[in-house]
Amino acid sequence: MYVVIFITVSNKKEAKRIADGLVRDKLAACVNIVDKLESFFWWQGKVDKAKEMLLIAKSKKQNLNRIIKLVKSLHSYEVPEIIALPVVAGYKPYLRWIDESIRKPS
Repeated sequence: MYVVIFITVSNKKEAKRIADGLVRDKLAACVNIVDKLESFFWWQGKVDKAKEMLLIAKSKKQNLNRIIKLVKSLHSYEVPEIIALPVVAGYKPYLRWIDESIRKPS
């Protein structure tokens, strides 16, 4: 199953470090970095807010545990957002490209 993973981060340096790690380790075929995100959330019993960036990674469900492990190892947050959503359909050549991009060399 193909998945799209949302990961919020605190700054561009962290965003690039995580995106690069996911792609280089062939855990994600592509990671988009969306800048200038403003988040409102509950944290430690009160409403908080932060300027963040959003990573959108394209991968497969079978990679999710390794993605979570890598993101946690590079992330500055105590509880990082790492949410995977299923891809219910897609352009078949793009989905094949995901497969080819995350395939480990034999």
